[in-house]
Amino acid sequence: MKSRAQQREETRHFIVQAAIQVFSDFGFRGSSTRDIAAQAGVNQGLLTYHFKSKEDLWKAAADHIFSELRVQLEARRDELVASNEDDRAIRREVAKTYVRYAAARPELFRFMVEEGKHPDTRMRWLVDEHLKPMFDTFVGTIPMADNMKPHAFYALAGAASLIFAVAPECQRLTGFKPTTKQVIEAHADYVVNLMVP
Repeated sequence: MKSRAQQREETRHFIVQAAIQVFSDFGFRGSSTRDIAAQAGVNQGLLTYHFKSKEDLWKAAADHIFSELRVQLEARRDELVASNEDDRAIRREVAKTYVRYAAARPELFRFMVEEGKHPDTRMRWLVDEHLKPMFDTFVGTIPMADNMKPHAFYALAGAASLIFAVAPECQRLTGFKPTTKQVIEAHADYVVNLMVP
């Protein structure tokens, strides 16, 4: 039997997962805590017990999805460094890890696009807390002129993610399902060959 603390943590996790989905689909402005509670299968009171405000819940959702990505990228990079892989091989494999994550979590790109459109406190917080550290790590590993690094960062983010963020559109347009393992791996290879030749 689960302890009360385990039950609370599990409920909080369900709420955060639901928030990631709802915020990525509708953005902060188009989402309500009632929508998130319904998606999580909890009552509104339970949601407000765990999160003081919609803003707190949005930050928890952002923290979770970006932390999850960071952990996967760092783990893969550390594994390759421990194997004495060269810098190019590390960049290629980390980029593939990013593509695989984007396929598994299309909400990440939707989250970035939705909040990146609005020059407000949430966008500034998202940049300062999550995107700037990722950008600094990314640009520190690529051998190119500084004025080209922003282009490379956003080219990788879009190239790696868009096909999965709009998977239904892609399937309708092309006839293939981008979420199959074979397509994900083909896309990872394509993006890596394009971005880290």
